[in-house]
Amino acid sequence: MPVQTSRKPSSKPELRADARHNRERILDAAREAFMAQGIDVPLTAIARRAGVGVATLYRRFPTRASLVTAAFEEQLGVCAEVLDEALADPDPWHGLCTVVHKVAAMQVCDRGFTAAFLTQFPEGVDIDLALERTRAEEGLELLVRRAKETGKLRDDFAPSDLVMLLVANCGLVAGLPPDPSAAHAASRRLVAYLLQSFRADRAAPLPPPAPLGLRQITARRA
Repeated sequence: MPVQTSRKPSSKPELRADARHNRERILDAAREAFMAQGIDVPLTAIARRAGVGVATLYRRFPTRASLVTAAFEEQLGVCAEVLDEALADPDPWHGLCTVVHKVAAMQVCDRGFTAAFLTQFPEGVDIDLALERTRAEEGLELLVRRAKETGKLRDDFAPSDLVMLLVANCGLVAGLPPDPSAAHAASRRLVAYLLQSFRADRAAPLPPPAPLGLRQITARRA
């Protein structure tokens, strides 16, 4: 039975350009604030970070739950699309590398990205995070198994190694100053090093895999 990772497309009406711009500023600010201060950060602080009035924030997102849902729903939807495309790739090794490159790049572009895996959401948030995480883990396990069957991915590779890679990349990005060019360059080099070590033709004995799952990819809390 194929893994279903896609989310339903939004049926919300199209916003005017200025309203859409404000909405994106609020969502970007919310993700950054959630990463730095947690889900309970005051909404006034998010409005201030976004450069909009509190009334504008509440007009777009009348409750904290609606803001959290919007902030993380879009990110989880992008992740699902990336994984779907990788599973449809006729070359599973290429698909696996594509997932790693795209998700690592998302971690650099949006430093609040990994906050999507926080486990404590306020009441009323319309995201079944456990279901989304299970779908992602099943999809990654399938992709890893297919890549091994091609002989390109080392036999002792474990899905938790992907989590380890993403945690390492997250730590790298969090430890760098907010310079996009430097962060992208460092992330790409780290990912390239690690993907080379995943290849079957580069295999050497390793310690046992770490007991990691996607829930370990959490935001660094202030």
